[in-house]
Amino acid sequence: MRRRIGVHTSIAGGVSLALERAKELGCSTVQIFSHNPRQWQAGPLPEEQVSRFRELRGLYDIDPVFIHTSYLINLAARSDDILEKSLRLLVREMDLADALGADYVVLHTGSASQDSPADARARAVRALRRVAEEGEWKAGLLLENTAGERGDISSTVGELAEILDTAAVPLLAGVCIDTCHAFSAGYDLSGSAGLSDLAAEIERELGPEKVKLIHLNDSKRGLNARVDRHEHIGEGNIGSAGLRRCISHPVFRAIPLVLETPKKNEDDDRRNLETVRRLLLP
Repeated sequence: MRRRIGVHTSIAGGVSLALERAKELGCSTVQIFSHNPRQWQAGPLPEEQVSRFRELRGLYDIDPVFIHTSYLINLAARSDDILEKSLRLLVREMDLADALGADYVVLHTGSASQDSPADARARAVRALRRVAEEGEWKAGLLLENTAGERGDISSTVGELAEILDTAAVPLLAGVCIDTCHAFSAGYDLSGSAGLSDLAAEIERELGPEKVKLIHLNDSKRGLNARVDRHEHIGEGNIGSAGLRRCISHPVFRAIPLVLETPKKNEDDDRRNLETVRRLLLP
């Protein structure tokens, strides 16, 4: 079975155009926003765009389809106002995912720099349970590891596992592992030992079947920098050799890859995709 590879594509001009852009780049999977990620409001999608999106997905064999939630969502927020807005928006994100027929929704669980990480994770767990009570969706929710910045509550595999296991709701389908975030949080993916440590932790804490997506990004900053700065594939501190080992490791080698590398010009996505395809060659 061929490896599913894609990028995060823009929905500018209409959500179906994201799939046209993915097809042009030769993608076999894709990640999008379902609305403007800088706004708390997410209105209905035009019916013709939804129909066209579903049609093109099948026509172009783009699978799975991932939707990344708005970065405004913070399920660990101490502010009742922010927390309530986050809950409503996440429910809306799930509704839009089902409307489009997407497979998974990717979420940064949140942060709380003015609180203990354990208390913040407990708050996020309660929030996830509340979301699950709002309805049932075909799309599954994936929790993404974060870079370990101040207040982060899910930068390690153990923290992700704690949230999944404690919330214990069918809504939670698994996790998304971001290579840049993992490196920044202290997993040395530039070397085989660090990769083995990450894989072993996943097997011990989660189970490999819980990893549904890899965000494949190099890191502009160094190991354990605790800063989220993505870099082009092979041009950062993880490097080509480290990323090759990662995507070829038995725990990760069948998992879809989505790139979130910098986009300074129209050729960046194509160049990074070509680099990844070379890394996958025997």
